[in-house]
Amino acid sequence: MLDGHRVLNLCLMEWDSRENVLQNRRLLRSAVRAKEFELLVIEQIHSDVIHTFRAMPAEPSKGDASATDRPGLLLGVQTADCVPILLVDPKKRAVAAIHAGWRGTLARIAQKSVGRMQFEFGTKPRNLLAAMGPAIGPCCYEVGTELVTKFTAQFADGAEYFDEPRCGDEPNPLQWLNMAPPGHQPPPKNVQLDLRKANRSQLLAAGLRPQNIFASNLCTACRTDLFFSYRKEGSESGRLLSVIGIK
Repeated sequence: MLDGHRVLNLCLMEWDSRENVLQNRRLLRSAVRAKEFELLVIEQIHSDVIHTFRAMPAEPSKGDASATDRPGLLLGVQTADCVPILLVDPKKRAVAAIHAGWRGTLARIAQKSVGRMQFEFGTKPRNLLAAMGPAIGPCCYEVGTELVTKFTAQFADGAEYFDEPRCGDEPNPLQWLNMAPPGHQPPPKNVQLDLRKANRSQLLAAGLRPQNIFASNLCTACRTDLFFSYRKEGSESGRLLSVIGIK
């Protein structure tokens, strides 16, 4: 409860009661017609660690992606700006749930999750369907230029994930990335990162067909009337939960 109003926070937080969170999760499972499913949410650590589950684990698992081909498990990803990515292989009846912040994206967690599904379930990437949920957009996700260096060192198209708003006739703030002499222009202090574009690029590189990738264009930081945003709201932000499972 915040200021007397109920919020649909779906993660155990210090400011929210356990009873409220569990009730919210029951409401979610009811809304997606998965009352009988067991909800499996791993402890997210901004990594490239991927777990495959055939049953509910006895102890909580740490990582940022989970996959299963067993009916009755509802895989969940908690976010409040990071990109939630859900994968489904309708041929092999297998699913995966991925949490992709900038660290996980840099570590190629989306691409590696496709590879894990290939290894575990015999998935063919061209058969996969992918959905990316609401996340912070490039309009609001300002990061330091050191991330440009990190991403361009890992991805051939890494520079395309970044931009900086320009006004009037200001010079291109990313000019310092090319081989031209920078002249009197200092590097920009900050740039805008497009996490969805970066993860879409990974899914395409993994072999998914463009028409099989679906992405919400809603920005969590712009739309705090609908979503939670850690960047906008700080530690008092709740968490969204994206889920996928097999009947």
